[in-house]
Amino acid sequence: MKKYLLMPLFLLALGFTASAQRYAIIDTKYILGKIPEYKDANTKLEETADAWQKEIDLIQSDLDKMYRQLDAERAMLTPELLKKREDEIFNKEKQVRDLQRKRFGYEGDYFRKKQELVKPIQDKVYNAVQKLATDRMYDFILDKSEGITVIFADPKLDRSDDVLKLLGVKL
Repeated sequence: MKKYLLMPLFLLALGFTASAQRYAIIDTKYILGKIPEYKDANTKLEETADAWQKEIDLIQSDLDKMYRQLDAERAMLTPELLKKREDEIFNKEKQVRDLQRKRFGYEGDYFRKKQELVKPIQDKVYNAVQKLATDRMYDFILDKSEGITVIFADPKLDRSDDVLKLLGVKL
């Protein structure tokens, strides 16, 4: 008798564990590429980065000039003057390295500017993806643009356009 009672319970439990998982695939690069604010933010970021790079290039050009000048005058300089010039070059090299680190290093100005301009847009996309997942009851959503490697994805599973609609972006 117990066998007959346990068998339906077992089949019911098996049915719950074997239920199909629902998933979708998105392409965040595609989504971000369609958002005008993201394009504007990237343009501003690149303009700022170009200005910073020009600043670094200017100092590097001065440094190169100092090297050429030292090479040309090396034979005529006293040991004290040679040491002084080498110290000036060393300080200029340090200035270039410090500026590069300050502007483009880990958590430098570029990183902070990118966080300031791009992060709010990425957060909007994340929230839209989260809303899509909860509204349509997806168990997980994969991003085929970064992180994991998706070798093949059926286009009917791609929900990138749905995310864009949630964000109010016209296709």
